[in-house]
Amino acid sequence: MKAVIMAGGQGTRLRPLTSNQPKPMLPVVNKPIMEHIIDLLRKHGFVDQIATVQFLSSVIRSYFGSGEDLGVRLQYATEETPLGTAGSIKNAEDELRDETFVVISGDALTDIDLTELIEFHRSKGAVATLCLKAVPNPLEFGVVITREDGSIERFLEKPNWGEVFSDTINTGIYVLEPEVFDFIPEQTVFDFSEDLFPLLLDKGLPLFGYVADGYWTDVGTIDAYMTAQRDVLEARVDVEVPGFALGENIWLGEGAEIDPGARIDGPAVIGENCRIEQGAHLREFTVLGANVVVKEGAFTHRAIVHDNAYIGPLANLRGCIVGRNSDIRRSARLEEGVVVGDDCSIGAEAVINPNVRIYPFKTVEPGAIITQSIIWESRGVRTLFGAQGVTGLVNVDVTPETVVRLAMSYGSTLKKGAIVTVSRDATRSARAMKRAAMAGLNMSGVHCHDLELTPVPVARYYVRTRHSHGGMAIRTAPHDPQALTITFIDGEGTDLDPGAQRKVERTFYREEVRRAYPGEIGELHYPPRAWEYYTEGLLASIDAESVRAASLKLVCDYGFGATGLVLPGFFGRLDCEVLAVNSIVDETRGVLTEEQLAEHQARLADLVTVSGSDLGALFDPVGERLFIVDDNGTMLDGVAMLLLAVAMLDSGTIALPVTASREIARIAQQHGLKIRWTKASSAALMEAAASGEVAFAGGPDGSLIFPEFLPAPDAMTSLAKILEFRARSERPLSSLIEPLPPVFVSHQVVPCPWEQKGAVMRAVVERASGDRVELIDGVKVYHSDDWVLVLPDPEQPLVHVWAESDSTAKARALAGTQTRAIRTLVE
Repeated sequence: MKAVIMAGGQGTRLRPLTSNQPKPMLPVVNKPIMEHIIDLLRKHGFVDQIATVQFLSSVIRSYFGSGEDLGVRLQYATEETPLGTAGSIKNAEDELRDETFVVISGDALTDIDLTELIEFHRSKGAVATLCLKAVPNPLEFGVVITREDGSIERFLEKPNWGEVFSDTINTGIYVLEPEVFDFIPEQTVFDFSEDLFPLLLDKGLPLFGYVADGYWTDVGTIDAYMTAQRDVLEARVDVEVPGFALGENIWLGEGAEIDPGARIDGPAVIGENCRIEQGAHLREFTVLGANVVVKEGAFTHRAIVHDNAYIGPLANLRGCIVGRNSDIRRSARLEEGVVVGDDCSIGAEAVINPNVRIYPFKTVEPGAIITQSIIWESRGVRTLFGAQGVTGLVNVDVTPETVVRLAMSYGSTLKKGAIVTVSRDATRSARAMKRAAMAGLNMSGVHCHDLELTPVPVARYYVRTRHSHGGMAIRTAPHDPQALTITFIDGEGTDLDPGAQRKVERTFYREEVRRAYPGEIGELHYPPRAWEYYTEGLLASIDAESVRAASLKLVCDYGFGATGLVLPGFFGRLDCEVLAVNSIVDETRGVLTEEQLAEHQARLADLVTVSGSDLGALFDPVGERLFIVDDNGTMLDGVAMLLLAVAMLDSGTIALPVTASREIARIAQQHGLKIRWTKASSAALMEAAASGEVAFAGGPDGSLIFPEFLPAPDAMTSLAKILEFRARSERPLSSLIEPLPPVFVSHQVVPCPWEQKGAVMRAVVERASGDRVELIDGVKVYHSDDWVLVLPDPEQPLVHVWAESDSTAKARALAGTQTRAIRTLVE
């Protein structure tokens, strides 16, 4: 006997879950509903099965194939246009003409005993037997009224309460004889309940109803879908739950990892290769699909999360559904009844109010409060490039596929045969993504020079000295080991300018990449002397003889990064005595959180004072930022480093961001230096440094630029210049720092929706009427010597407020006044 699975439904009431997949493919405890039906049929001896498909039929075909993996023989009958339930069966008439067959819905969940149903059908000599089920609320279904012998008396299709004379409804499971095909017209919309069965009844043919005792539910609404998951977990329906059954009704898929300290309250299902981090709490009726990541501190309760989703730290999910490949970022909150479609991104601290639907491929901005469903509007990523390049979570935002496309897009903006230098940091993720980048570059007709593990300034210098036409530096994002940053470098060794970035973005989004023919595919080279080129150039850029004569002693903390591979030889050429700390390359410790950075700084200060060294230096893992400790063990913050760097100069023009302190400007003027104010971004500083008119550029974050050698942040060059300054002055570093003035700058952040940023900036300008205003970047308002800067964040729905006064309290008060005004306007 053969079975027909009705799998052509669109499932409109289940949208957005069914917006881009057919209803039978919705997973219930990590198996498509239709797979549960196939299992049930196989259990009752139905090996030959036919699926009638219509909406997104290719999804069903590609998943199930011939059915061999499930132990059945599966064929397909495709409707070019919808023909109704009976009309779709007519399409498979050639396969069903020879014997009795069963029809069952592919989008209902059931464990009804089909063997008993068939025996009832045969015992009654019926032409058609309908499987019936008693339900509490029959209004949404077709009610069937039977006589005492089970024969059908009448049909009521979706009645109102006044027409309800029975609670037995039609489940959509039928046993039929081939002669029913004689009553179904060709290529005509024809339905079982509305057309065929009433017709057979009118003609007096034997129709019977079998009232089943098993479980059955139509998974036709979001509520029904969630109820079906709970019923499986509570063992109300006899279906197979994939995974290894643990105590307290917890099923664990193969390859799943649960950190110590994570808490799981059953019943719950954890899919294959899931990762549950320490501090996460999964309460009862949580179902996680395959490859789901749940970060530390996240909470789920009665939440259904489909494959490949990411649940960020401290996220809170209650009674909601999250679609495939969707990202729920830090501290986001999804309330009861929320449905997030596939490939969506919910920003950090966003709140999705109850019963809101987010349709596929939508982005909710960080901090947003969503009270209405997002159906057509798409708040996509506003720009591909951020402050440092392209940044995102590894294998969430930044996947190998994305990196290949990015690299091909970048390569397509260069000439065929151009050379691009590629480098990475010590982490495993950067290593893997670098391989993807090189593949993309080569396939766009561009050659690669692979510097492998190399500090970013060395890669920049290699590009700048005309060894290649551009570069890509792939490294872990600062303070976040889960994120990756890809920096694109131009021929001058600086970041791509906005115009070049837009070209890459345009190529990426339009997918207009250049595809090289086999003879044009780029080559891969491993240049052997990049570090030597850099070291020789750096030695030539300073007064090495003065440093050698000073016989300086210093402590260097390499932070487990690649600078530990370059600098020892450099210090040896300067005759410096160096105590090296954390000089091994360690991918697990090469990314420092803010707390770990503070610990490194404290230890460095202790080592400097104990060893009697002239100074101490701490490098970030990629060699761009430098932290200095003087001979007294005092740590210089970014502002003090900038003050020191300006004090080292005696002529020329310096570039400073608009966020820089007025005290830095005063020291510059005392030294006869000219000031060129720039936007706050590091890209703006590099652009100024590369102009040929600037002797120094730097910001208050510890990024210092000496364009004579490299117009980009370089911690190694910065240390070399400080050593040169210390050697020439012949005074302890502490005495050189002592005259530097204190700085009192306050920085505050205000959440602000994207669409209100313009109104906020206009209001700031209007309130500043009568005051001196600068509009270099944001709005900078002067109150005598004090100032307040209001600067919209280019990547997030935030506004930054900077203020400076002659004390910490006054600076905070000044910034606080502006912050409150902005909050009032936003609210």
